Amino acid sequence: MKTEHPVRENIIEFIPAIRMMLSAANTKITRLLNNDTINQFCEDRKSLEKTFDLIRAQKNSPWDGKFIYLEETATPQDIITSFIRELEDFRAGSSTPPQIIAIKGYGLLAVGRSSHAVSLLLETFENALDSLLTNEEKPKRKASDENIVPAHPDILHQKICIVTGGAQGFGEGISRSMLLENANLVIADLNEEKGLATSADLTSLCKSNELIFVKTDVSSPESVKNLVIQTVKNFGGIDVFVSNAGILKAGGLDEMEPASFELMTKINYEGYFLCSKYASAVMKLQSKYKEGYYSDIIQINSKSGLKGSNRNFAYAGGKFGGIGLTQSFALELAPFRVKVNAICPGNFFEGPLWSDSEQGLFVQYLRAGKVPGAKTVEDVKRFYEKQVPLGRGCRVEDVMKAIKYIVSQEYETGQAVPVTGGQEMLS
Repeated sequence: MKTEHPVRENIIEFIPAIRMMLSAANTKITRLLNNDTINQFCEDRKSLEKTFDLIRAQKNSPWDGKFIYLEETATPQDIITSFIRELEDFRAGSSTPPQIIAIKGYGLLAVGRSSHAVSLLLETFENALDSLLTNEEKPKRKASDENIVPAHPDILHQKICIVTGGAQGFGEGISRSMLLENANLVIADLNEEKGLATSADLTSLCKSNELIFVKTDVSSPESVKNLVIQTVKNFGGIDVFVSNAGILKAGGLDEMEPASFELMTKINYEGYFLCSKYASAVMKLQSKYKEGYYSDIIQINSKSGLKGSNRNFAYAGGKFGGIGLTQSFALELAPFRVKVNAICPGNFFEGPLWSDSEQGLFVQYLRAGKVPGAKTVEDVKRFYEKQVPLGRGCRVEDVMKAIKYIVSQEYETGQAVPVTGGQEMLS
């Protein structure tokens, strides 16, 4: 059984740059593989050349055996400089782009037009190495037409997207919709059991795209940084970061405990800062090495970020602050073509945040007496439905239209986009 080696943290400082330098015509996907089998063949350039000669000589060899080899260097910038030089030499001798980049001390970096194509390439490569070690040829999986880029791809086609809080509720709906748009997806959630179950369920939606789950606590710098590292390892960078994770506990000044206020602030406000901090570092590096490339940080805010909320100040205050962060991040990151926007959905009545029978907002608001005269959960629900001019709660498809608009355009940043059915309007 192969032993996967720990990934080095500093891959986030050079792999996104390599990805962009290989993405002149179409933005590429990359994946880093580093295990015992790989390391047997990647100690030096000559060893790898001999290995590739043997693979190329095999029946039905998948490629011509050409590759780029990078020596282990002192800094990520040294790796980038070395890659620029090696890429120029490679292009001088080949009419096709490199598919395999061996980086001593790090492993093999596979490159392709889709995540599925990268997985197929790595599987073929590993099977070829295993065949050399065992003298047993393994069956080869045929490439799929799904790797072909459609004539009119969706806005999110093959983009690398992260959704925090993506395993349930609104986040699960966004995750599902992004996969249907052929995005490569990282579902980040603190609930590991739910995250793994959701990922297993949504995998069936993938075509030439793929998804992974990364357990993430958005209030922890180490956890958020690990999320970014795992995303870069598996896909090569970050194109769209959706900061959706959040919690809500209603209550007035008399009921709200300081510990509850602190927890909501830490997740809803500080968590957005941490996600933006670590995601933007990758995005800035990408823009440096691909002219005209734009990326997006999108906070799923709330209509409570646009107007104060009675007996719900902890949540509303954090969301108000989130819009302040959005505007400030947008100014700071604009020179790097990183757009930062917030989406302010109305009430998602169908989701567990509102409808959960024990901890949902309908139950919480009933207990807190937020709706005068309400005696049942249905009374609370009817009260909130009547507040919406268009007569219904917000749905996932409404938010997805806003996300796709934000990603598709190149001239809006620092905005808080209401998706409230007219309940809250910008003045």
